[in-house]
Amino acid sequence: MNSDVVARLGRWQRNWQLAAAAAVGLWIWLYIGVGMKWPSADRGTWYLIGDPLVALGCLTALVWRRRYPLAVALTVAVVSNASSLATGAGLLALASVSTRRRPMEIGAVTLAYLTASYFLVGSYPVQSPPNSPTSFYELVVPPLIAGIVVAAGVAVGARRVEVRTLRERARSTEREQKARAAQARAQERNRIAREMHDVLAHRISLIAMQAGALNHRTNLPAHENRTLIHGIADGSHQALEELRDVLGVLRSGPPHSEPAQPSLHRIPDLVADARTSGLHAALTTTVTGTPPDTLGRTAYRIVQEGLTNATKHAPGAHIHITLEGTPGDQLHVTVTNTPAHTDNPAKTHPPPSSGYGLLGLAERVELAGGTLDHHPTPDNGYTLTAQLPWPTPTHETNT
Repeated sequence: MNSDVVARLGRWQRNWQLAAAAAVGLWIWLYIGVGMKWPSADRGTWYLIGDPLVALGCLTALVWRRRYPLAVALTVAVVSNASSLATGAGLLALASVSTRRRPMEIGAVTLAYLTASYFLVGSYPVQSPPNSPTSFYELVVPPLIAGIVVAAGVAVGARRVEVRTLRERARSTEREQKARAAQARAQERNRIAREMHDVLAHRISLIAMQAGALNHRTNLPAHENRTLIHGIADGSHQALEELRDVLGVLRSGPPHSEPAQPSLHRIPDLVADARTSGLHAALTTTVTGTPPDTLGRTAYRIVQEGLTNATKHAPGAHIHITLEGTPGDQLHVTVTNTPAHTDNPAKTHPPPSSGYGLLGLAERVELAGGTLDHHPTPDNGYTLTAQLPWPTPTHETNT
C-alpha cells in the first residue's frame, strides 16, 4: 500500500463523522421542509439560504474539535439549534466532547445545547396531526436525544482508552521481549567466551610451555625432544577437537546436544595430562561419593584454571591440588603452586593472558552458590581456593 492510499484512508477516517453529521442534518432539513408552514417569504429565505450557511459554519468549526474541544463543542451546540441542517453537527459536537469523559465539560455542553434548543423551539412551525402532544415532545425529545448521544460518546471514549491501553501494553511487551532477547544474546556471548576460554586456555598454555622449553634448551637428548614435540602435537590436536565440539554446538543451534562436559572424575586425567606436558603436579583427594554434574564440572574448571594460571605465571613451579568433601556438606577445591623457577624459559617469555579466567571462574562459582578466594602465599607462591555447597542426594533425603 503506497503513501497516497494511506493518506486518503487517513483523511476518510478523520472526516467520515462530518459526513454522517451532514447526512443526519440533511434528512431533518428535508423533513422540516416538507411539513413546514410557509407563512412568510422571510422564513422561506432563511430556510433555503441562512439555514445551510449556519450548518456549513458548524461543520467547518468541527474540523478543529480535537484541537479546541470545549470551545468548539460549546459554540456548535448553541449555534446548531438555529439551523435544522446543523442538527447532526450539534449532536456530533456533544458526542465529541463526551468522548473525553470529563463530567464538567459534558455537563456544560449538554446544558448549553438543551437551553438553546428550548429557546429556539418553534423556529420552523411544522404541521402536526390534530390532538398531538407537541409541547410534550418538545420538552422530552431533546433531553432524551442528548442523553443517548452523551452515553454513546462516553462509551466510545472508554473504548478508545481501552484500545490505547492495549496498544501501549503491546508496545511495552515488545520492548520487554527485545530487552530479554538482548539479555539472552549477551548471556550467550558470555557463555561462548567462557567455553572458549575453558577449552583453549589450558591447552595453549601447555603448548606454549613446551615450545618455550624446546627453544630454550637446545642440548636436550633426542628422546626428550621427541617427547616435547609429541606433547605439542597431541595438545594441539586435543585443543582443535574440543574447539570443534564447541563450534559444532554453536552452529547447530539449541536442538543440538551439548558435548560431554568434564566432571570430578576427570580431574585425575587432567592432572596426569599436565604431568605429561612437564608440569610438577600432585593430586590429593578425600572426596566420598559422586557429586552432581554441575558441581563436578565447576570443580573441574577450578582445577583447570589453577593449572593454567600456574603454567602462565609460575613456570616450573610445583602444583598441589586438594579435593575434600562429602554429600550434604561442602566440596573444597584448593590449587596451590610454589614460586616460579627463575631458570625456566617461560618465566622470561610468559604466554599472553586474557585476564578473564578468574572473572569467569568467579561467576561460575557464584552460580553454583559457592565462594572463591585467590591470593599469594607467604613463600611467594599462589593459592586458589573454592568452597562449593554439596546438597544431600534426593533419595537419601526421602529415606
